[in-house]
Amino acid sequence: MQSSAFLIAVFEFVLLLFSLSVHECAHAWMASRLGDQTARMVGRVSLNPMVHIDPIGTLLFPALMIFGPFMGFNFFGGMLVGWAKPTPVNTRNFRKIVRDDNLTTLAGPASNLLIVLVAFSILAIMTVAIPNGHEVVLASFFASLSPTADFTPQPLVLLCTLAILINLSLCFFNLLPIPPLDGSRVARNLLPYNSVQMYDRIPIWMSYLLMIFIGRYVLMALLEPSLRIVLWALVHV
Repeated sequence: MQSSAFLIAVFEFVLLLFSLSVHECAHAWMASRLGDQTARMVGRVSLNPMVHIDPIGTLLFPALMIFGPFMGFNFFGGMLVGWAKPTPVNTRNFRKIVRDDNLTTLAGPASNLLIVLVAFSILAIMTVAIPNGHEVVLASFFASLSPTADFTPQPLVLLCTLAILINLSLCFFNLLPIPPLDGSRVARNLLPYNSVQMYDRIPIWMSYLLMIFIGRYVLMALLEPSLRIVLWALVHV
């Protein structure tokens, strides 16, 4: 059972790394489409994780969350999130600065939702394409979310379920209005000038604390109902 839980943890880490790469690539691609080639010129329109890695947000922080429980360290309470190196954007290259900056910013969370849709579609196809599809998919879906379950999930269902869990987490987490998360950039574009100056002075250590403590409660509040909706949809495929 311990080896099964560790295998799932490895799946989680690899999927998180891939999902963060898609997220940052989406920012870079959207900026390029809207007229700013800054990220493209430094190679950020790429799914190669090496060009997006942030040592803390992509490696250390996720490793502590995912592998920490195996060493008796579970401070993050099951969070599955992280961040990559910020995508460079020069808003002066946009035709409509606020609109295009917001579109570039929201492209990241939107890419995570796209991965959720693809993963869900694969699960939905499996429910009708394989023998006893509903039973296999639903049992594996539950087992994937509970590594201690006395059932070995089907590998493809495990992969898709973790992809849904991780990318919903990344989407919700990145929409928090906490610098330097994506939600903070959208919020900054909505603030009056004097408030923007105060917002920009939030120290990075405070941002990290807010991300850990507020992020945990936001994810707890949003993930369970979201996964219930996914489960309901799978049952009624």
